[in-house]
Amino acid sequence: MTHKFIYLASQSPRRRQLLEQLGVRYELLLPGPEEDAEAIEAVLPGEAPADYVQRVTALKLDAAVVRHAQRRLAPAPILCSDTTVALGPRIYGKPADAQDAARMLAELAGREHQVLTAVALQADGQRLAALSVSRVRFGPITPAQIAAYVASGEPLGKAGAYGIQGPVAQYVENLDGSYTGIMGLPLFETAGLLRAAGVLG
Repeated sequence: MTHKFIYLASQSPRRRQLLEQLGVRYELLLPGPEEDAEAIEAVLPGEAPADYVQRVTALKLDAAVVRHAQRRLAPAPILCSDTTVALGPRIYGKPADAQDAARMLAELAGREHQVLTAVALQADGQRLAALSVSRVRFGPITPAQIAAYVASGEPLGKAGAYGIQGPVAQYVENLDGSYTGIMGLPLFETAGLLRAAGVLG
């Protein structure tokens, strides 16, 4: 079945921008005030980063499918995605505040970490999913540089307290994987799911 547009169940402006890069038409399908998005993102004890990001994405998609039905919207595929940063087994979600952001960046400085982005698409009663795993190495970052970056406000609301497309790029010594995946929506994997669902040619 061919679809003219999809629903994007994400608040992220970067994901919107990346979908536009693919030329995909979308409508936002965002949670209402009654939905507890933070509860969905809670980490289970001992959960591995890849298991965590895929589970959270599936839960976000479950919630979006219910929302779509409750709002009696026109049928179309629903896309969800979630990104997490991991240093070994430790999961770095969105920082709670500026102090938490500074702590995360200090721990990531001078080391290699993983960025995992899971994507899930519900289309015609079928669920398709993919996982992108990238490795990023930061060079040294001084406390003054961390303080200046945190003061800019950019780390807040971002997994691992940074956005690869922002000023933090000056500290990225090496990147192995998907740049768009690190931004929040791996376009290679996402395009594959959209093709399978008849959205892209």
